[in-house]
Amino acid sequence: MASSVEDLPWLLPGDPFPPAEAALREPDGLLALGGDLSPPTLLRAYRSGIFPWFSEDQPVLWWSPDPRLVLFPGEFHLSRRLWRTLRRGAFRFSFNRDFAGVIRGCAEPRPGEPGTWITPAMRQAYERLHARGHAHSVEVWQDERLVGGLYGVRVGGVFCGESMFSRQPNASKCALALLCGLHRALDIALIDAQVSSDHLLRLGARNIARARFLALLAEYRDRPETPMPQGSPAGFAEYRRDFTLGYS
Repeated sequence: MASSVEDLPWLLPGDPFPPAEAALREPDGLLALGGDLSPPTLLRAYRSGIFPWFSEDQPVLWWSPDPRLVLFPGEFHLSRRLWRTLRRGAFRFSFNRDFAGVIRGCAEPRPGEPGTWITPAMRQAYERLHARGHAHSVEVWQDERLVGGLYGVRVGGVFCGESMFSRQPNASKCALALLCGLHRALDIALIDAQVSSDHLLRLGARNIARARFLALLAEYRDRPETPMPQGSPAGFAEYRRDFTLGYS
């Protein structure tokens, strides 16, 4: 096990990843540097509990933190206010209709943050994954305008969440609520949220030991993937029959 960044392996394109358990404790979860962002490499990473996260002036950095933030979809905290927002019909929803628009929205600068980790290279990499049917988006629309959404990578019964954005209050929360509410219809057993965040903790996510996460990933990653819904943006009423969450 490496004890410092200087001891970490530098990967060449196509090199195998070290085991996730070999990641550093500080910075938490840093596992390797280098490699590439090709679809086969990214899929191997996600199937191993590893994800890329780096700035534009850095090499590709690969992570597997301990603990790991996850969201069991049935534990999503659907507040009465958010439930009313869904039922009111202010938003319409779609899946995989504008993946590029969602990832651009997620890459937009945010108040108090100097830049974004979603670099042009990252956008292109995930758009390639999307074209191959592995990366997916949930879009939130108001009239004809994209006002929020999320994207991630599907690995069997695990949805590896990457980022979400809002241009209207609660838009990204509604996207996540819809994904969680449809988890039985979509056969999604677990959402990987990667790194702890107060926002997601308030929505029902929790930190678990990396060892437990890897065990769950091994259990769920080979499940057949139920296709995401297709078609034009639709109001929440169109999804209501398969929505299993109750408000609290």
